[in-house]
Amino acid sequence: MKKHIAVLPGDGIGPEVMTQALRVLETIAYKFNHEFIVNRALVGGAAYDEYKSHFPEETKRICEHCDAILFGSVGGPVSDQHLDKWKNCEANSILSLRKLFKFSANLRPVRILPELQGVSPLKAQTIKTGVDMIIVRELLGDSYFGEHKQFTDNRNMRIASDLSVYSEDQIANVAHTAFRLARARQKKVTSVDKANVLSTSKLWRTVVKEIGQEHPDIQLEEMLVDNCAMQLVINPSQFDIILTTNMFGDILSDTAAVLPGSLGLLASASLNDKGFGLFEPPGGSAPDIAGKGIANPIAQINSLAMLLRLSFDLEKEAKLIENAIEGALKDGYRTQDIYHQSESTQTQLVGTKEMADQILKRISV
Repeated sequence: MKKHIAVLPGDGIGPEVMTQALRVLETIAYKFNHEFIVNRALVGGAAYDEYKSHFPEETKRICEHCDAILFGSVGGPVSDQHLDKWKNCEANSILSLRKLFKFSANLRPVRILPELQGVSPLKAQTIKTGVDMIIVRELLGDSYFGEHKQFTDNRNMRIASDLSVYSEDQIANVAHTAFRLARARQKKVTSVDKANVLSTSKLWRTVVKEIGQEHPDIQLEEMLVDNCAMQLVINPSQFDIILTTNMFGDILSDTAAVLPGSLGLLASASLNDKGFGLFEPPGGSAPDIAGKGIANPIAQINSLAMLLRLSFDLEKEAKLIENAIEGALKDGYRTQDIYHQSESTQTQLVGTKEMADQILKRISV
């Protein structure tokens, strides 16, 4: 297999963890006789340094001529957010990519591995039956892409408004994605909205029900967003596929992301209706630990596994990477974010490269 991958390391820990993910990619290519052509490009603050743009035309061109995008992280220190380099960095990078490629669905797997149950902030009793879900978030509608206004009225009062808009085709596209994913899993979709208040949610619920009728083998459950937020904390094991809107998905996926104990473990994918995708860790650029060699590379490596599975249909290769990650964790290797000295005398604190070394060791067997 010969495929082109646009690699956008970004800022902060992005380049460090991307280096380790590319080592994994190289090993997979050698083991399975694939040819992966890496096309590097700048994005975020790194791009601004050279192009005075967070998403320059050169990066756009490279992404357009590749089969998938492997993204790192963008953004700088909170104390420097007033600087042009970092001002609106994330929005200019991520939202520009979403608009350009019409990424309509974001997939955020959340799984608590048995080896790491002690790292989760939830009680062992709450997660004893396991947690394994995917949050499917619509990406092109809602108030994120509606009209935004700030103005002063005739009383000299400051007023702001954000227009939330959904069309039925936007809802249908992401709903089909959720139902297809459910078919390969536990055959259950929980659609989350605020249909008791919002008109967009009323349309959301209507369209999702209609799509559900086209998938009679899948159980469809409806849940209000406030209840879902609570259920994620008190009983996350009940969920398989959560399908929800742009704003609710943003909030719920970040809530669910902390359940495994670290953002350094999780991956995400953003797909358009043609199957083209961007794959990235959701944890951010973590500038406070950048350059120290202690960042957890697992999220970036898991993002690579998702890319191989969803963009290139390489299930065997993706599963090998995931099994290697689990094997390294089972054998007690921990980066700082998931290391607790009291957890076990068998755990060993390692850095970014050393964790990747352990994963590569298990892939190469």
